[in-house]
Amino acid sequence: MEILLPLLVGLVLLVGGGELLVRGAVAVAERFGVSPLVIGLTLVGFGTSTPELVTSVKAALDGYPGVAYGNIVGSNIANILLILGAAALLFPIGVTSAALKRDGATMVAVALAFAMLAAFVPISRPLGALFVLALGGYIWLAFRQERQIPDDHGAVYDKGLALSEVEAALVPRRAQTGALLLPLATALLGIAAVVGGGAFFVKGAVGLAHQLGISDTVIGLTVVALGTSLPELVTSVMAALRRQTDVAFGNIVGSNIYNILGIGGVTAMIAPTAVPQDIVRFDNLVMVGISAIVMVFAFTGRRLSRGEGAVLLAGYAAYVFLVWP
Repeated sequence: MEILLPLLVGLVLLVGGGELLVRGAVAVAERFGVSPLVIGLTLVGFGTSTPELVTSVKAALDGYPGVAYGNIVGSNIANILLILGAAALLFPIGVTSAALKRDGATMVAVALAFAMLAAFVPISRPLGALFVLALGGYIWLAFRQERQIPDDHGAVYDKGLALSEVEAALVPRRAQTGALLLPLATALLGIAAVVGGGAFFVKGAVGLAHQLGISDTVIGLTVVALGTSLPELVTSVMAALRRQTDVAFGNIVGSNIYNILGIGGVTAMIAPTAVPQDIVRFDNLVMVGISAIVMVFAFTGRRLSRGEGAVLLAGYAAYVFLVWP
């Protein structure tokens, strides 16, 4: 109970705090007249990745790089195999957006670049800054393209839209009037909850690893990655159930890009460290391989069928079996 309680409390604070942070930030942005497209691409998109960000930064600062980078890589693996697999099994996922060709290629390229860099050099502050700049450039490019073709949204927009489908209060609207105090207080409360939740969650995860006699890396790749990926699981499954299958797909692609460039980049800037060799030799290769495979699935027939969803789910079961001692 001493280990499970911090895990559960941390997870609740991470997920709940992330939603409060996004809700407050969106309301503040609306008060200042920020466009719905910008809100969807930035505030909502980053907000859904807050649990992973805080958990990885906290783990790296505490000296547990296995948890920090296991969370990032494990979340990407779970996003593709578990979450996309589950969503496709519920309802075949159509891939209709031409922009997803760009986003899918970016997801594979980013995963490959991270895997290659991690194999040869520590993820240093300059590399982290480069990752964050690359994410900024990617969002800027997406914003420009989606302003020109408003009906053809890409992955980062779909990531925000998927969350909006679950919580109506997060749907970006035109400029609103009213006091800033409540939205600001909501956002600050969300930040406090996420930071506290990250501390509890990392403490519980490390305690669980030590109690079971397994490595921090394995816990990061499985328990921590699954816990911090809950928002993506809920939003993608809800999008699939509502037949917004291209949104479900874009949500995962966008999340994986954010995880490596945003979370990996900020983690490296705050607490630079080498990626553990266990992850370099196996899990990074799995991430690159399944990223390529799911894009092949998506662009053959322009959808992920139920059969392909079952293959992805079976792949996740096999992956957990291989990494769990």
